[in-house]
Amino acid sequence: MSLTLTMPHTHTPVPAATLAPREQEALRHIAAGRTYLQTARNMGLSKHTVDAYLRRIRAKLNVHSTAELTRLAVALGL
Repeated sequence: MSLTLTMPHTHTPVPAATLAPREQEALRHIAAGRTYLQTARNMGLSKHTVDAYLRRIRAKLNVHSTAELTRLAVALGL
């Protein structure tokens, strides 16, 4: 049995300006390790709205996991 290592997908840097201010705020909270519910309470939103923001962010940035979201948040300086 052998393992094949692959390099992670490299993303072209995406300017934070492509994200709406509330999307940036939600991303900042998630990257800080907060749950959707904690983020929602902090932002004065429903958990479903936070989920919608993060789905839009994933679509805009072509990201598929929370780990990738966090990496991008750090790269964007959020």
